[in-house]
Amino acid sequence: MSDLLKFTDQNFKAEVLDAAVPVLVDFSAVWCGPCKTLAPLVEELAKEFAGQVKVGKLDIDEDRETPTKYDVMAVPTLIFFKGGKEQAKITGLRPKAVIREQIEALLAKA
Repeated sequence: MSDLLKFTDQNFKAEVLDAAVPVLVDFSAVWCGPCKTLAPLVEELAKEFAGQVKVGKLDIDEDRETPTKYDVMAVPTLIFFKGGKEQAKITGLRPKAVIREQIEALLAKA
């Protein structure tokens, strides 16, 4: 079973903004090559940080309202949320270590 969640416009508030733990949202699209390359890395991080951070994907073609609200102009875009607020954003394909550092920084924030 995957630790990766599926976020939508409908569940975004409950799953992300109202979450008791930090959340990493992977904004992606099925046609996006870099998104496909990033997907396994995001899934590995979901397993590594299970119980500490919620990790999920949001398809920008299926759900358009949320990406617009958070100014997602390109995919892949990773947005880190804590306490219902956007904390950081990474656009484009990045190494797993860079994403891990961002998660660890988010967890370190009081």
